[in-house]
Amino acid sequence: MQQDNKTKELGTKPIGELLMKYAVPAVVAMTASSLYNIVDRIFIGRIPDVGTLSLGGLAVTFPIMNLSAAFGAMVGVGSSTLISIKLGQKDYSTAERVLGNLVSLNVIIGTLVGVLGLIFIDPLLLFFGASENTLLYAHDYMAIILYGNVVTHLYLGLNSALRSTGHPHVAMSATIATVIINAILDPLFIFTFNMGIKGAAYATVLAQIVALIYVITVLSNKKDLIHLHAGIYGLRTRIVKGIITIGMSPFAMQLCACLVVILINKGLTKHGGDTAIAAYGIVNGVTFLAVMVVLGICQGMQPIAGFNFGAQQPERVDEVLRKAIWLATAVMILDFILCVFFPELLIGIFTDDPVLSKLSARGMRIVCILSPIVGFQIVTGNFFQSIGMAKRSIFMSVSRQLVFLVPFLLIFPEIWGTDGVWISITAADGVASITAAFLLWQFYHSREKIHAPRTRMASTLKRVFFHNRVTP
Repeated sequence: MQQDNKTKELGTKPIGELLMKYAVPAVVAMTASSLYNIVDRIFIGRIPDVGTLSLGGLAVTFPIMNLSAAFGAMVGVGSSTLISIKLGQKDYSTAERVLGNLVSLNVIIGTLVGVLGLIFIDPLLLFFGASENTLLYAHDYMAIILYGNVVTHLYLGLNSALRSTGHPHVAMSATIATVIINAILDPLFIFTFNMGIKGAAYATVLAQIVALIYVITVLSNKKDLIHLHAGIYGLRTRIVKGIITIGMSPFAMQLCACLVVILINKGLTKHGGDTAIAAYGIVNGVTFLAVMVVLGICQGMQPIAGFNFGAQQPERVDEVLRKAIWLATAVMILDFILCVFFPELLIGIFTDDPVLSKLSARGMRIVCILSPIVGFQIVTGNFFQSIGMAKRSIFMSVSRQLVFLVPFLLIFPEIWGTDGVWISITAADGVASITAAFLLWQFYHSREKIHAPRTRMASTLKRVFFHNRVTP
């Protein structure tokens, strides 16, 4: 079948060609996804008289969205990785059942998260840093997003599955479609229909509904080896366990992100007020754009690494890791140049408020000072996840957020005020990158002990990063 050839190419075609084929659509899709959120912030920040408060309200919804995204990432990433591994093992029937279980789990979990979120929405928003001034705007936006939570979970999960089943360009097209639809509907709902921040939420949900219909249509094509059909949706304990085990790393990362954003919001509220919260919304939006590009590279790496790991072709696994790290580093160096030397140009897109602009520029410079090494850290964590080494990936995710960032956020703001919040983020990235380097060294050191006990570790690292051959 055509799809069988698409998956087999993961084990035969040149790695550079494959990485471009899979990473470019993923990068475009992830960039578009980031632009999706940025577009909301641009229009929300321009709402007459209440733009800054609306941005503050949007910023305090991040923990709830991170919490919801944690469950979605657990199912979506866990399923897509498991599909890639099963395809590499030529276990096509199990791969198809994983796809069906992805749908069932997203419906169940998406519904539960949405309902519970709506029941406790105001207490959650207040706990996450909303003030009396921003609560109304946060509530109006978040309530609509939660009503569409099942749609969001299904769309993101099935979009991940598209890449693993040989449809990276379709995944890219679906994401771009959501951005375009959202960008068209945002000004229409916010300004023309005078719906304010509610209009941005309606635009978001409607765009995802359209994209979901398109994704389901593509994945229902009977000509494809792996497709949606009756009989694959019943939950299987072994499959669900595999999905959750692999997906626990992104789940932990998103869950920790939820806790981190709470501490960030509280620290900024205490030392800078609603304006500082709005500044975080801008800084987070701009800096996350580069991170999303790197995550796109990781998504392109994931099916290649997973397939070749399952097919026991370690040289190809090493090569895709090496190329992904170099690409990610280049992206983050560009991010460093733009955000450290030209932050005002980026911030001017969101606001004309001089106080907000100054605060945002300072935060951006501090947060991005170590950007050049962050790409390596992100790729390494995703690499372990891609080859099913969930414990290492989970440790990297949890340590960066809980072990490093949380203590910094509790200490540094008390010393340096608002600057302490920004410094905490930078310091955590630095320590997490050192940890990533150690874990990657440990992984290859252990592998060399098994396969080539006389080989020096320096030679192994040269092979991974510079493509030198290792001879026992």
